[in-house]
Amino acid sequence: MTAPKRTSQPSEAHRPWRFYNAEEHVLGRLATEVAIALRGKDHPQWVPYRDTGAIVVVTNTDRVRVTGTKRETKVYMRHTQRKPGAVRILSLRKRLERDSRTVVRDAIWNMLPKNRLRHRMILRLKLYQGAEHPHLAQKGGANA
Repeated sequence: MTAPKRTSQPSEAHRPWRFYNAEEHVLGRLATEVAIALRGKDHPQWVPYRDTGAIVVVTNTDRVRVTGTKRETKVYMRHTQRKPGAVRILSLRKRLERDSRTVVRDAIWNMLPKNRLRHRMILRLKLYQGAEHPHLAQKGGANA
């Protein structure tokens, strides 16, 4: 009698599809749920050195909620690397108006592990501003 396998091979990984509606979630809570699903930590065969997570679809990113006064007071800073003092500052409100998918993606990106697997995990994240998406077949058909 052979012992059962303890770890799963990447070729054996079954990738389930997970669907989230950002309209029903606060940004940080949504990002933690999606990061756990992308890593696969909710599966019994999870191991930290394998990429066995789900494919995640997030819809309605333009309607994501934030608590308190974060929409006006939270700022994102980046440097252009061109000259000293070339810092670009945008508020959360302006970034949501410009493209809400980048706000959700950055929140999820920063909750993934800082290693080589993070780049593979973020490729399985699909973000859509509206409710329509081309993945209805994976969800269970047009009526799902």
